Amino acid sequence: MIRIAIADDHTLFAKGIEGLLEEQDDFEVCGVFANGKELIDYVKDATVDVVLTDLNMPVLDGFGVLQHIKKHQNSIKVVVLSMYDEEKIFKESIKKGADGFILKDADPDELIFTIHEVFEGRHMINFDRVIEQARPNAFYDSFRDKYKLSRREVQIISLIKDGLTNKEIAQKLGLSQNTIETHRKNIHQKLGVSTRVELVNKAHEMNL
Repeated sequence: MIRIAIADDHTLFAKGIEGLLEEQDDFEVCGVFANGKELIDYVKDATVDVVLTDLNMPVLDGFGVLQHIKKHQNSIKVVVLSMYDEEKIFKESIKKGADGFILKDADPDELIFTIHEVFEGRHMINFDRVIEQARPNAFYDSFRDKYKLSRREVQIISLIKDGLTNKEIAQKLGLSQNTIETHRKNIHQKLGVSTRVELVNKAHEMNL
């Protein structure tokens, strides 16, 4: 079980993230806090694996959260949730010790995968990946709705159809090969296919 604490002063957003994460069998949201001080007061005495923190908060902001946790509770992983796609902010977050960085308008699946990767110590953090996570995809037709495909899954299906291997897809997208393999398992399950040939045929059927 991955125990997660969230710090964000936008209540509706924070509650939405909490609801999304609680749907995962291996996630437990142990606290939602309106500012960084409330969060760090909580983690002093609680067992927390991953912290999700906004950057702009009253009392103590996300950078303050990063500095405190990395100094006093370095075993806790910290993922920054940001509404800003500026590389300067990204670099400052990494400089202060962020283990992950994701934009608030990214696909929900990206947040779930990022938490897993950060917790397991295999997250490959880079700015191009951050931007790609939130980039709109033109494929929003009935097939995507029918099969509940995420933007990342649609992207990976397209690359598989183009003949790329898992390793090549991982390199192209800045992800770990294990992450691509996990995505492919989910794609096969959602589309009801068991082989690459069946997957490619389905992609052609979807005009992808």
